Amino acid sequence: QVQLVESGGGLVQAGGSLRLSCAASGRAFSGITIGWFRQAPGKERAFVAEVSWSSGVTYSADSMRGRFAISTDNAKSTVYLQMNSLKPEDTAVYYCAVRLYGGGHTPREYGYWGKGTQVTVSS
Repeated sequence: QVQLVESGGGLVQAGGSLRLSCAASGRAFSGITIGWFRQAPGKERAFVAEVSWSSGVTYSADSMRGRFAISTDNAKSTVYLQMNSLKPEDTAVYYCAVRLYGGGHTPREYGYWGKGTQVTVSS
């Protein structure tokens, strides 16, 4: 069993930056992949990025690449999402989750969801 807790969200002006944290606990994390998703009001939950805990290999959605970066701090059992050049359309609740199945990057491939952290970008 894995428990994930997101933090670091808040209100920021367009063009600003935020760093989200996903603190993991409950089991050994070697071999697992952690992903970030976001869900804007009235929209489906969408993939942002993921990272392999053991190898550090990352993958990001095309639309996020260049502005968002995912990383890990193994000593703190934490995954970060650095978000730069934020836009109002980045406003959403951001969630982290553990990849359960290989293949795509839809929410059904992931589990052990955290409760999310709200990011609001003002214009």
